[in-house]
Amino acid sequence: MPKSGVGPDFCGDNGCVNSARHAVYRPGWVLWLSLAQLISWGSIFYTFALLMEPVERDLGLGRVQMSLAFSLALLVEGLLAYPVGRWIDRGLERRVMVLGSLLAAACLGLHRVVDSAAGFYALWIGLGAAMACVLYSPVFAVVTRRFPGDFRRAIITMTFLGGLASTVFIPAGAWLMDQWGWRDAMLALAALHLLVCAPLHAWLLRGAAPAVPAHAPTAAPQAAGVRPLLHSRAFVLIGVFMVLMTAATASLPAHMISLLREHALPETWVVAVPALIGAFQVLGRVLLYLFEHRLDVHHANRLIPALIPLGLVALLVSPWLGAAHQAVVLLFVLLFGMGNGMLTIVKGTAMAQYVSLQHVAALNGALGIPLALARAAAPLALGWAWSVGGSYTAGLVAVVALTSAGVLALAWAQHHVLKR
Repeated sequence: MPKSGVGPDFCGDNGCVNSARHAVYRPGWVLWLSLAQLISWGSIFYTFALLMEPVERDLGLGRVQMSLAFSLALLVEGLLAYPVGRWIDRGLERRVMVLGSLLAAACLGLHRVVDSAAGFYALWIGLGAAMACVLYSPVFAVVTRRFPGDFRRAIITMTFLGGLASTVFIPAGAWLMDQWGWRDAMLALAALHLLVCAPLHAWLLRGAAPAVPAHAPTAAPQAAGVRPLLHSRAFVLIGVFMVLMTAATASLPAHMISLLREHALPETWVVAVPALIGAFQVLGRVLLYLFEHRLDVHHANRLIPALIPLGLVALLVSPWLGAAHQAVVLLFVLLFGMGNGMLTIVKGTAMAQYVSLQHVAALNGALGIPLALARAAAPLALGWAWSVGGSYTAGLVAVVALTSAGVLALAWAQHHVLKR
């Protein structure tokens, strides 16, 4: 693909966009936009785990009730992903992301006065809408439209910094809550969106790429080509892989702090482990970027997802290993962190590699609702398992089973496709 400023038009299923004005890659611009990603992921997605116990205590919520708030946020984010993408295709990226930052600021700030479960749920529904406007999906669409010849480089940069969100914000959020209490800590996080993210989006996203034409001359042939693929064994197996892995990895962040405390780890470890997971996510992406050309892609695609259940098994058995307890928890951090970091890339490429490169956007779009439901239901289900059993053990066993089934589904899809 061309990397100069005068490349050909960027063409997709809905037509072509003249890319000459936007094709020159601007690393400084991408880094500033990545800063907003770091803040958005850290202050919304990863902060919920820190909120769980103090909010339960202050609002009188049970673990299932508390988990429902995060599930609602993930569900709303998934349901709004398609219309947000359509608005960005129409050249409204600046408006979408600025309003998303302002909505995040408002919802985080209103934690200062929330006094009921209903109010707490309303705030997290609002934060789900904000996440749909400011996290990876919209910003990946933005950089793809602006840098059609270099969007992969921009996305890798953003996932590097996005992967550090837990490393930065879990310790920072814990310190703020310890010093000021959770309500004032959330007010401070709201200020970051109001004073940093919203201005960055308003400044950086001026001069959006031209809107994608509303008509699509190739729409009928594309649709006709997609229908048989939706019933293919490869699509079903890749869909199972993506939904199961998404459910498993989405179930843990909201519960991670409480889960580690249940394992009787020192409080410094309780804060450090989620932060280290974020750092190892970034390390995994760096290593994959540097060495992917030396690996067989299909072997790598089998190995990377397998790191997730292996890491979870280490966490599951660690309390019974006596003196080796903390060492095995570190093994969990290494395997789960690196695996989860690289899994983002495997999930993003599997449909193109094993089903159809030509129809990849439509095929991934067909999984939008199942993925949204999986992300929404998983934290709630893990909270329910804790309430029933009084511990996270049964829930962790279920997560190990789900991820193992996901690994097998991907391997089956590979075998089915590659043997032909």
